[in-house]
Amino acid sequence: MEAKPVSASRLVMAQEMTPQDANPAGNVHGGHIMKLADSAAGVVSIRHSGRNCVTATVDRFEFFAPVYVGNLVILYASLNCVGRTSMEVGVRVEAEELRTGKRTHTNTSYFLMVALDDEGKPVEVPGLILETEEDRRRNAEGRQRAIARKQRMNP
Repeated sequence: MEAKPVSASRLVMAQEMTPQDANPAGNVHGGHIMKLADSAAGVVSIRHSGRNCVTATVDRFEFFAPVYVGNLVILYASLNCVGRTSMEVGVRVEAEELRTGKRTHTNTSYFLMVALDDEGKPVEVPGLILETEEDRRRNAEGRQRAIARKQRMNP
């Protein structure tokens, strides 16, 4: 199985937030942002593995600022590291005020995705080619999260 570069699966996705996305407080519902981030992570993992993929865990989903109805939500998703059958996808979310162009970093999250074969069993994924210093930094941080995750699961 031939390794693939980070750039081959990277994704930028954008969607305008509408009143139907709002929570009772009038801001965009956090669960809606989480769903968008999960979808972005799924696209990245499917592009890399060429397989159906499922979310195994979300290591972190931090909200730094609210997202408002009328904002354009922009998601930047890319692979941080890969294991035998799993892939960590980092997703950065920004909200843009369309009239001013001002962007605010609203969320960061890390999704662990698992590739599945046609019978729904985990299957090996291609290796990851790190192309930039940023890729190498994110890979090292992702490997540290993988170690911490394993320690939490097997105390």
